Amino acid sequence: MKSERVHQVRLMITAVLLAVGLLFTGATASVAGAVALFQTAQSAAAHCPKDVVVWVNTQTGVFHFKGQRWYAATKQGAFVCEAEALQGGMRATRNGQ
Repeated sequence: MKSERVHQVRLMITAVLLAVGLLFTGATASVAGAVALFQTAQSAAAHCPKDVVVWVNTQTGVFHFKGQRWYAATKQGAFVCEAEALQGGMRATRNGQ
């Protein structure tokens, strides 16, 4: 039992370290299927040059357009392509903020 618990803890630590590594390397991660997350608007624009780049609150799945109050201002979030966000089940803010 003890070795099983140790194995579980190691797996959790590995998962956390991988997530942190992705965050600091600028690599993309996937949320809700095929939604690529980016640390900068420029890298998102390079990924989808013909689409609108939006800021998604990754905790709520609500995205904001440039010029809106919460664009790049939520505690947890990333830049994404609008079409991918919609396909991934995310939605635009309802109150225009």
